[in-house]
Amino acid sequence: MFQDKVVWITGASAGIGEAVAYEMAHAGAKLVLSARREDELLRVAGNIDTDDILILPFD
Repeated sequence: MFQDKVVWITGASAGIGEAVAYEMAHAGAKLVLSARREDELLRVAGNIDTDDILILPFD
């Protein structure tokens, strides 16, 4: 269902947003991850086995 779809997840650096990022990556989605803490976004992206991730730190 999410194969090759783009999913933008806000609050992706922790909690529910992080869990959703893992589930959407597992479902084959291309991810846009945003949150305030860039270091935590990079940590989450590093735990996902795909190159289809765009990190956008926002405040």
